[in-house]
Amino acid sequence: MKYLFFILLLFIGFFSESQQVGYVDFKMAKVDVIFGDLLKREISGAILYEFKVLKDIDSIYIDARSFEEIEYILDGKFEGNLYNGKQLIIKHPFKANSNHKVNITWKTNPKKAMYFIDWNHDESITSRDSLQVNCINKQIWTQGQGKYTSNWLPSFDDMNEKVEFDLSVSVNEGYDVIANGKLIEKTVNGDYTKWQYNMEQPMSSYLVALAIGKYDKKVAYSKSGILLEMYYYPEDSLKFEPTYRYTKQMFDFLEEEIGVPYPWQNYKQVPVKDFLYAGMENTGTTIFSDAFVVDSIAFVDKNYVNVNAHELAHQWFGNLVTETSGTHHWLQEGFATYYALLAERNIFGDNYYYWRLYEYAQELLEQHNTRRSTSLLDPKSSSITFYKKGAWVLHLLREKVGDRAFKKAVRNYLKKHQFKNVETDDFINEVEKASGKDLKAFVEAWLETKKFNYDEALKSLEKSVFMQEYLMVDCTAYTSKCSGYLLSGISDEAKIKVIFQMPNRLKKEDFKNSLKVRQAIAKSISKVPEEFKKEYETFLDDKSYVTIEAALFGLWNSFPKEQSKYLEKTKGIEGFNDKNIRTLWLTLALVTDDFEPENKELFFNELLDYTNAKYGFEIRMNAFNYLMWISSCGEKCRENLKQATKHHNWQFSKFAKKMLKVK
Repeated sequence: MKYLFFILLLFIGFFSESQQVGYVDFKMAKVDVIFGDLLKREISGAILYEFKVLKDIDSIYIDARSFEEIEYILDGKFEGNLYNGKQLIIKHPFKANSNHKVNITWKTNPKKAMYFIDWNHDESITSRDSLQVNCINKQIWTQGQGKYTSNWLPSFDDMNEKVEFDLSVSVNEGYDVIANGKLIEKTVNGDYTKWQYNMEQPMSSYLVALAIGKYDKKVAYSKSGILLEMYYYPEDSLKFEPTYRYTKQMFDFLEEEIGVPYPWQNYKQVPVKDFLYAGMENTGTTIFSDAFVVDSIAFVDKNYVNVNAHELAHQWFGNLVTETSGTHHWLQEGFATYYALLAERNIFGDNYYYWRLYEYAQELLEQHNTRRSTSLLDPKSSSITFYKKGAWVLHLLREKVGDRAFKKAVRNYLKKHQFKNVETDDFINEVEKASGKDLKAFVEAWLETKKFNYDEALKSLEKSVFMQEYLMVDCTAYTSKCSGYLLSGISDEAKIKVIFQMPNRLKKEDFKNSLKVRQAIAKSISKVPEEFKKEYETFLDDKSYVTIEAALFGLWNSFPKEQSKYLEKTKGIEGFNDKNIRTLWLTLALVTDDFEPENKELFFNELLDYTNAKYGFEIRMNAFNYLMWISSCGEKCRENLKQATKHHNWQFSKFAKKMLKVK
């Protein structure tokens, strides 16, 4: 009997996953989420779904992965708890054109898709100056794409099922809750605060999101009147402007360029610790890595602008219209990459736009040369294909049909399929209608084949005078002409190309250049010649953490007798959020014999402390690398490394496992 029951559950699961959208249309979800013991990662809740049956069916399913408890009441009278560990199954003789409500209650400890950050740490730590610093940033945040929202909320792994989700979240008082939609009410009940958010339009379940933590925010309004909410950690108030620089300009540009009004009530952005990716375009609520929270110096080398524009573009391409399956993933990532480039072009100019396309082409060429190229319509393609080949396709398609037809097609495509799911033909058909051109050959050459047509891409780039100049410059075989390039009026990109083609032919005058060119010089020299010592020392004053890091190590490595001088010069610099300069500085201070011997223990303890889980994984990676480099990863370091192998960020856990093998 148990065997037959198991087979029944498998059959129901298979049937529902492949065909349920054609039989049932879920319309509305009223969600109440309550966070219990946060140390145990306990959540419970209730969700009321309203749905319409399209065809006769004897059971429906709702995805719910590894829940401890889950049960339902259908239409206020039919109770049940049929559950196979992945799906709640509601058996009932549903009739076509009937409307129903199902109330689901549940309890779970999510292992994926919802992440509890720093709840096992004390609120404060002791800094290197023996001052109490609030360093622990307790957070909870979600990531539904690829991990499935159904790990914490009974919902739908099938992105073709779109529902209007209204979330209410109850959590300990003192924490802010940011979620999809408009905040309509906030009520305090004892030790808990309830945050109620309202959505007005449907979305796929993977785009449901919440972030909980301690934040401040600033607001702005788009030209069209959309509220833009930009969150930041209270201690990062001075980093707010460089972090969110150009946000309103990009929002206004994309609304005008796309030609379709922003489709949601408001737009929120919130940084979180140890995020899985650069950012995630949840509906109206982008969550992004706090590695992109930068000061004005860091902005030069590593900023949020591209990620900001990319996730914003997804609000139309991915959220308003959503792929039916991975076969059409480029409709989301290719479009977001392309429109992000257009937004950056509006800020930084045409040369920047063509340069980025050139960089994308180089990556695609390398992928092709190493026989890793795949079709843009292959659901197993790489990110390089989906993102960068997708962007190239749109760039070339626009050139082929013209601006007017392209923009008209995009508008019609979005309006016709808004709040629905799409396939590649849906877009191509609109372009053909708007342009009057047959695009069959274009689709075959750029979407269906594995090959990246590099020569054709290059012809497009050569329409830019800037790119003509860059491609013409060649100093792989040194000529007298090359000696004057770095002091000429050619672009910074061309100068950087020359620097790495002839690193041993630099002159003192070449150091009198722009910040980016000076950075390239700093990175190109591993051993600083005595004749350039004075010029190279000026890099330590540049407004670039990349340049300072390269210069500090280069000078320290090249002039042993003056190591202490260079350490004194850079003593208080932290660098990016990953403390790139501070961790290098501590390492060099430890191995410089005559530098502050009385403080060696303090330096070591600080570097070792950065391997602790209370810090972001980027900081920890730097600390682990340097401790390994100086052969000082002892018992505590190895203990923290073992803990890191279980980290939710797969890149960091992979790094830690590799490090342990090396050790």
